[in-house]
Amino acid sequence: MKTANLAIVFTDIKGFTERTSRQTLEENQRLLQVHQALLAPLFKAFGGRIIKSIGDAFLVTFESPTQAVLSGIAIQDRLWQHNRGLSESEQLHVRVAVNVGEVRLEANDVFGEPVNIAARVEGITEADEVFFTEAVYLAMNKAEVPSQEVGAFELKGIPGKIRVFRVPRAPYRVEAPAPGVVVPAEAEASMPPYGNLALSRVSESALSGAVDLGALGQRAAVLGQRAADGAVVLGRQARTVSGVLMSRLSDVLPPTLVARLHLQGNTRKLALGAGGAALVLGLAVVAWGGGPTMRAIHSVEGTSGAEKETRVREARRLIGDERDVGRRHYLFGQLEEAQGNVKSSLDSYERAARAGDRTSESRIIDLLDHAQCGVRSAAASAVADLKLKRARGALEDLAGDGGSDDGQTGGLFGLGMCDSKKAAQSALRRMGED
Repeated sequence: MKTANLAIVFTDIKGFTERTSRQTLEENQRLLQVHQALLAPLFKAFGGRIIKSIGDAFLVTFESPTQAVLSGIAIQDRLWQHNRGLSESEQLHVRVAVNVGEVRLEANDVFGEPVNIAARVEGITEADEVFFTEAVYLAMNKAEVPSQEVGAFELKGIPGKIRVFRVPRAPYRVEAPAPGVVVPAEAEASMPPYGNLALSRVSESALSGAVDLGALGQRAAVLGQRAADGAVVLGRQARTVSGVLMSRLSDVLPPTLVARLHLQGNTRKLALGAGGAALVLGLAVVAWGGGPTMRAIHSVEGTSGAEKETRVREARRLIGDERDVGRRHYLFGQLEEAQGNVKSSLDSYERAARAGDRTSESRIIDLLDHAQCGVRSAAASAVADLKLKRARGALEDLAGDGGSDDGQTGGLFGLGMCDSKKAAQSALRRMGED
């Protein structure tokens, strides 16, 4: 068994579940895309290793507790910049919680009480704040990170009380603003909440993708559909722009659409305004889902009656032409989701995963955090069937907390009570017996 002493960071978006229930699937996808683009570069800039991203949540490890807290401070100031000028419904507000301790390392995942404590502290952290435990406070460089005690808390499943600290808001200031940020005359009122204390340490090159994709996020709600409709044209235009390359997309495709765009070259010269933001999003749509099969699947969303039946038949025909067995089952799962049959999609994802499709594994893990108890329970069963070790952390979270709709009707044939917490506990026992 391999262990390491690491700082553990958990983040999530304030009100994400409620927000996604009000938004279309496409709006939810864009929200997660922007969230990924803003936070991921900052984790990496401070030496963090992203262990997993499930829905709106990140689990990241750092060798240095100081760097872990600084990354959280940088994220909050970066989000402050991103939110300026946006309506309240479009803004992103994130919680950041940090703990440190000896954890088990297994199959690119981390386990142990330090992880559980970090998750619990994240649960009491306020939006736009960075909370951390006494263990972090004692281990970090206090000359680099200001701190203020919040109090001692009894956390669910954790013996004894845990002292919790926070990073206080400025008046402290640093001389250098964040890269690319012009400080207005009304400095006190318009400076970020943590005075760019950490963000000013991040190089221009490290932030290039995040800064320009922030502009994308501000306009994505307006331009996203237009970019999708004109994806092929925009994609051709994008290829003519020198200095901009898209190096990779994450393997988690819609309906999560957590796209990771790494822009190389001097992106500032592109002056990404509304047109440039649509251009980048169009390029992403082309690279991710420009094929006829994915377009056919997404055309099913929001339809009904004869039109829906026609589009489903066409999507099934195109999926049937896919030669790779794993990919074919994955696409059938996507089609089920496009029709609103999320629970049924898990059968297809499980078949795809057994055929070696890693994207389907990731989607099954994502569904452990679904709003519906029946979906979470079915996902837990699929994780146990597949023995997905990398899902253990998410499964442990579900086994500890369950969901807000646990206990409601949802058992076999709609009878009995659905309990995703018990389903997760059962899945963990099954995985432990193997």
